[in-house]
Amino acid sequence: MRDYDELISFLGEWGPFQRLIFFLLSASIVPNGFNGMSAVFLAGAPEHRCRLPPGANLSREWLNASIPRELQGGREGPSRCRRYRLESLANFSALGLQPGRDVDLSQLEQEKCLDGWEYSRELYLSTIVTEWNLVCEDDWKTPLTTSLFFVGVLIGSFISGQLSDRFGRKNILFATMAVQTGFSFVQIFSTSWEMFTVLFLIVGMGQISNYVVAFILGTEILGKTVRIIFCTLGVCIFYAIGYMLLPLFAYFIRDWRMLLLALTLPGLLCIPLWWVVPESPRWLISQGRVQEAEIIIRKAAKTNGITAPDVIFDPMELQEMTSQKHQTHTILDLVRTKNIRFVTIMSVIIWMTISVGYFGLSLDTPNLHGDAYVNCFLSAVIEVPAYIIAWVLLRNLPRRYSMAAALFLGGCVLLFVQLVPPHLHILSIILVMLGKFGITSSFSIVYVYTAELYPTVVRNMGVGASSMASRLGSILSPYFVYLGAYDRFLPYILMGSLTVLTGILTLFLPESYGTPLPDTIEQMLRVKGLKYRQTSNSTRVSKDEEESPVILKSTAF
Repeated sequence: MRDYDELISFLGEWGPFQRLIFFLLSASIVPNGFNGMSAVFLAGAPEHRCRLPPGANLSREWLNASIPRELQGGREGPSRCRRYRLESLANFSALGLQPGRDVDLSQLEQEKCLDGWEYSRELYLSTIVTEWNLVCEDDWKTPLTTSLFFVGVLIGSFISGQLSDRFGRKNILFATMAVQTGFSFVQIFSTSWEMFTVLFLIVGMGQISNYVVAFILGTEILGKTVRIIFCTLGVCIFYAIGYMLLPLFAYFIRDWRMLLLALTLPGLLCIPLWWVVPESPRWLISQGRVQEAEIIIRKAAKTNGITAPDVIFDPMELQEMTSQKHQTHTILDLVRTKNIRFVTIMSVIIWMTISVGYFGLSLDTPNLHGDAYVNCFLSAVIEVPAYIIAWVLLRNLPRRYSMAAALFLGGCVLLFVQLVPPHLHILSIILVMLGKFGITSSFSIVYVYTAELYPTVVRNMGVGASSMASRLGSILSPYFVYLGAYDRFLPYILMGSLTVLTGILTLFLPESYGTPLPDTIEQMLRVKGLKYRQTSNSTRVSKDEEESPVILKSTAF
């Protein structure tokens, strides 16, 4: 019996139809890039200090001395959350005393910012931080906002596959685009931090669901050769393009509501795609809608200038394809044997650590020395060569050493950041970008590597469980950035140390490069260092897997 790819092989691999689908689905990922990282600027925290009431009866000297000095990131500056007790300052000013000469400022009583804050408008005209004063006692709300966005991503990644299996790839693709665009637009009119955050969670659900379903639709429509390029380079690079557009929008639009509007409008450009992007013929066949699938295939053949055969889907072959019975497996099979249990545990740790590093470095760009917009743009640009290098490594070198090398590079340079002299700002930025390069490359490789380690019977569950760990890492990442308020180098020390340890852990995984994909749990490659009993089970692999090992890729973001 022929499989689906053989039945439609007459279409060719890279005709006008395939090129159109490749670029339209990849382009639909662009809004995900700037929506996924929009919190970098929407929730930016500018420099701030306590506001003094307009009626404060203070001399110029006491106005200038009203804010205590404190160390911030190794540099001395005005306190962000405290001021000297205003009543005392008014008395000293009325008596004609001079600060520092007649009065020892270090002995004065301090108080909170009872009259609000003054914010620097050098970087931003407004953000949600300045809108709702998410500073000092309420500064925990800023990382929570970003974390809840990633909670939405976690929920969306969990339900998007089931929804697309139930209602169709195309329907869910455009429904989730509408959710992402529509709720982003509603966010513009948020009247409170709570309203903004709840809407941001829903946007996160739509953002990842759109990404996942576009990925699934592309892999099911495109042929084997193009499918691999689409999964590893197409969606990733177009995501990076969207990420690059974010600082460009933010540079020219410094008000958070207008910026959010500008980031929302491009989603409307996806509406015409409804009449161009078809439903997945594979899904239609699985639902028994063979005639609709055949119409799509014949239109594709016409677009490619090819004459389709009189009979595309033979009823007997279709009946055999849909009547095949598969052994069912549960999530417990991921820990059933010692070997697969170790692979699962190590995969969860590796994915979570890589996700913390990737999103932590991406969200931390405004805190680097230099221009926040340039740093964010560099953080996006560095992803393009990272994906290309990952693709080259996947094609030519062993997985284990490729990923370990990328992780060692990313982790070591992050640890070196703390050793850079304070005046060499450019060098520290270069090291951070090298760290982002290494971690992004490993993020691209780990999807392929994990998919090759798990057997066919539980591969989707294995990659899904690992991806779930990645979502947990992204939820934690804003709090790694938050630690920078206490020690500027602490986030880099933690992320660098975890990344290096993960690189070491990777070396204990079995090597999958050039080996056939396992079909059963017993055929899995063995984790190094474990003792095994001898078994008489023979290894069975299909001819297709021996000739062309499948490279799988799922959503990285």
